[in-house]
Order: sequence, then structure tokens, then C-alpha cells
Amino acid sequence: MRTPTRIAPLHPDHAGELLTLQRAAFVPEAQRYQEPFLPPLLDTLEHLHSLIANPTVPTLGAWQGHRLVGAVRGMIKGPRMELARLAVAPDRQAQGIGGALIQALENAAPPQITTLWLATGTQSTEALTLYKRHGYVQVSQHPDTAGILLTILEKPRPQPEKPHS
Repeated sequence: MRTPTRIAPLHPDHAGELLTLQRAAFVPEAQRYQEPFLPPLLDTLEHLHSLIANPTVPTLGAWQGHRLVGAVRGMIKGPRMELARLAVAPDRQAQGIGGALIQALENAAPPQITTLWLATGTQSTEALTLYKRHGYVQVSQHPDTAGILLTILEKPRPQPEKPHS
């Protein structure tokens, strides 16, 4: 029986665990694209620490017991928030953790956010399926600096879930 998953904001002292998770989650993507220098694999401990410490960058983690098994962060620019670096531990994928993180980040978006968006590799079929299942629609495609074709998806911000009374 799996330990229940708890989603909570990350704190700067979680940066090391986030770095480990991010690298484990994105190595298969690097292999898929034959590109060892994907941006998530280049993040440093110091960079992640500063992002997590920044109150304008919502960063959430999915925990099973004491283990960080998933994470996502929101990069805010005006009325738009990018879902960035959604990562789930390879041995915990396809168990609803990614979807739970997406929903939690959408619910945590500041009030000024009207649009949520993200970019993912066009060959990342599992990720594209997940995002489309959560209402994201493709708006464009373009290559990144390494020549990897990215699909840009977005959706209007959903209204936050209200607690049941």
C-alpha cells in the first residue's frame, strides 16, 4: 500500500531534494531528445534555493511520507503564470501526482492571474496527454535554443475550488 500523497509549499531547505527529484525526472526527457543540456538538468542548488525563497514564485511539492516525489512551480509575469518544471519521480509517475500538482498550483495562483501556460517538448506525449486532460490547449509550436520543438499550451485560469461546507 502506497503512502498517501500530501501537497505543500516547498521551503528553501528543500532545495537539495528538489534538485535530486528534478534531475531524476528529466533525465528520461534528455534521453528522448538526445539533449543532455535540458534546462531542468542545468539548474543549480543555489538557483533552486533562490526560487523557492522568492514569495512571488509559488513552488509546491508532493510528499509521500518524508520523500519528495513531485514538484511544480509557477513563474508569474503580469496576468500570466507559467507552470514550470513539473517533475514526478520516475517510480511514482502515472499515479495522479502530476495532475494533483497541476490542480494545486492552479488553485494557488494569485488573484491577478488570468491565463496559465506551459511549454513542453512536442515528443513528450505523456506530458501532452496530461496537460490536455487538465484543459490546456495548444496555441503554438517553436524550437528552443537547442532546436527541440516545443509545444506551447494554455488555458484560462479556473476559479479556485471552494471548500465544502
